[in-house]
Amino acid sequence: MTRRCALVTGGSRGIGAAIATELAATGHRVAVHCRADSAAAKAVLDTLPGTGHAFVTGDVGAPGAAREIIDSAVEQLGTVDVLVNNAGVHTEQPVATTSYEDWRADWRRLVDVNLLGPADLIWHHVDHLRHRLQGPQGARIVNVGSRGAYRGEPDAPAYGATKAALHALTQSLAQSLGPLGIAVTAVAPGFVRTDLTEPMLVGPAEEDVRRQSPLGRIAVPSDVAAAVAWLSSVGAEWCSGTVIDVNGASHLR
Repeated sequence: MTRRCALVTGGSRGIGAAIATELAATGHRVAVHCRADSAAAKAVLDTLPGTGHAFVTGDVGAPGAAREIIDSAVEQLGTVDVLVNNAGVHTEQPVATTSYEDWRADWRRLVDVNLLGPADLIWHHVDHLRHRLQGPQGARIVNVGSRGAYRGEPDAPAYGATKAALHALTQSLAQSLGPLGIAVTAVAPGFVRTDLTEPMLVGPAEEDVRRQSPLGRIAVPSDVAAAVAWLSSVGAEWCSGTVIDVNGASHLR
């Protein structure tokens, strides 16, 4: 049987690296994407189980980059059945203490990377699927959103707003792409322990985060990766339009 192929944006570390690993472990050939840290992405690539994986680079928030990223993944893998929009940025920008210049710059960068970038990647991915020999049937798009889209991000409002918009985009496209046989879903993680978030867990802060979940622990990237891998599977089609909370019951809706 032909192996399915997946592109994971922001796959050089943290959640993205875990998603790439889980997809490879479930039989996918994976294109690991990064914006600039090629060494880290290639290090992830070297650890993936299986063979036939690929490396792509590009700033998802830059105009024109989405086409280059999709084209590069397709050229190396032959096709992309699964697109995982994981790349994103988070910026602290309390409205009362952020300058207007920084406020505007932060909003534009987060909208470009967290919303317009995934939207552009989806357009080019769907264009590829529509024109490939086997057609789009069975393809998957999984967007990585956030618990903050529902709970609120008081010190990072642009992050919360762009993730909420990504959830809405997911559900709109699930309806429009369903007739093509493309299922579109999202996950909404809570706090996840990664190398980027580790500095936020100093002293009593770690226990405060641990207490957010009745399961009594802090999430790790593999918790999110397991959900993404299942949504990427052929059998998850009927969950199209779903945004799955992956937050250990730390926020219920």
